Amino acid sequence: MTSLVMGPLLGLESETQYSLCFMTEAGCKRAAVRINGEVLAASKQADTPKGAFWRLVWQASPKSKAGTTIDYEILLDDKPAQDLGGYDKWQFYLPGKKENVLIGYASCNGFSDFKLLTSTPAPYAMWDKLAAEHKAHPFSLLLMGGDQVYADSLWTSVPTIKAWNELDRTEKVKRKATRAMVEQLDRFYCELYCKQWGRLEVAFMLARVPSAMMWDDHDIFDGWGSYPADLQGCEVYQAIYAAAAKYFRLFQLRTGANTALLDKALNHHSWRLGFRGYQILALDNRATRTLTQVMSRSQWDQVNEELAGCSSGDLLVMTGVPVVYRDFSFSEAALDATPWEEELTDDLKDHWRAKAHEGERARLIMRLLDNAKLRRKNAKADKGSSLEPKTLILSGDVHVGCLGVIQDKREGVLNLHQLVSSGIVHPCPTQFQWMGILAMTNDNPEYLDESRLIRTELIKPFGAPVYLRTRNFATLQMGTDGKLWANWRCENGLDASYPLA
Repeated sequence: MTSLVMGPLLGLESETQYSLCFMTEAGCKRAAVRINGEVLAASKQADTPKGAFWRLVWQASPKSKAGTTIDYEILLDDKPAQDLGGYDKWQFYLPGKKENVLIGYASCNGFSDFKLLTSTPAPYAMWDKLAAEHKAHPFSLLLMGGDQVYADSLWTSVPTIKAWNELDRTEKVKRKATRAMVEQLDRFYCELYCKQWGRLEVAFMLARVPSAMMWDDHDIFDGWGSYPADLQGCEVYQAIYAAAAKYFRLFQLRTGANTALLDKALNHHSWRLGFRGYQILALDNRATRTLTQVMSRSQWDQVNEELAGCSSGDLLVMTGVPVVYRDFSFSEAALDATPWEEELTDDLKDHWRAKAHEGERARLIMRLLDNAKLRRKNAKADKGSSLEPKTLILSGDVHVGCLGVIQDKREGVLNLHQLVSSGIVHPCPTQFQWMGILAMTNDNPEYLDESRLIRTELIKPFGAPVYLRTRNFATLQMGTDGKLWANWRCENGLDASYPLA
């Protein structure tokens, strides 16, 4: 009898289209899912070193004003399957027709350093807190904004990569990616997801809340895309990317057949879906990143086309690295002047405010402002709508929580907000590290035009300081007051909030 190796992983791909993926042992001949009593066949998508990866897609539309619970179970070779926690039945919440849905947001689900793991008393405590929140008020969607896994251990745990990494730089870029290297990388990323997502605290929620995800650098390895061109383009780096992308598509996108994807050729993985009055646009800021660009021209064309289609409702934009954050330009300039520039600045060059990305950042901000004006104009023309459309950027990466605003006063007042929630597992900077960040950066208001009418700055949420230097996740829900309420749930007991009007 075959059994589950990983899963189930529940996903959302459109307003009513849900997907379910899971991994079985290699000997499984048939897989199906019984959903509210109806048996639907799953199709095998890939063979992996751990087994076979399966996928099922179905439509689920609310039939009443009240929310309902959808029950499901997985059948392997016509017999009920259990996951690693011993569950053989699962369920998720389908919100009612007019319900103000509750959305969760989290990032940084792992540890960049083994010492951080061993020094953290309760590594997955925030997942337990997320589950408790779900039990009290069920989530309709969980957005995950990057670093869902941390692959940095590949440099020491993949034998062929470890040996390659000990070579001189000139020799590294000449080496070919061997068959043994490709096989070891394939096994590494497969086992990484199975181990980190097989944790009961994580698996419990991924099986019970539909999710939609976008990767960031640690899902490949730290700083991907911010390395010199000869390294970035060498065969070994490209082999690493190919393995990371394969498992990102399987586990996080629920395969490359995800209907929300903008580029069916998978040159990048940006996606857009509509859900209960929200347009959600996730930007892949890794697939085409180089030292001089965050997204390629063709990717920008597709993103701009999707923004043009977001003409009403509220817009959520996922971008792993914050668009509004502290200014690192002094630190970057100081390190650029040293012989250690290449080794020390990949994290600095990852930031949107790095000098090579300033123009592209301004383009993103201006595009979002133009889109917000379009949705505001259409909302005013709609006599049935009196609410101001909201724009919220969702980011992670920096291991603290915070709130930013982009304010445009050229034609009245238009506010775009940014919520940073980071991380749900990764610890915050130590006091010593944070003092160093404060000393080498600033958070002064920034003006983006010569008339000083477009300003960005960090603002203080209610009930907390400007920076939440504690592990956290966020929740979003439209209030009866017409405001989009952003809330941070923090490990240290803080419950920060802010209403986006």
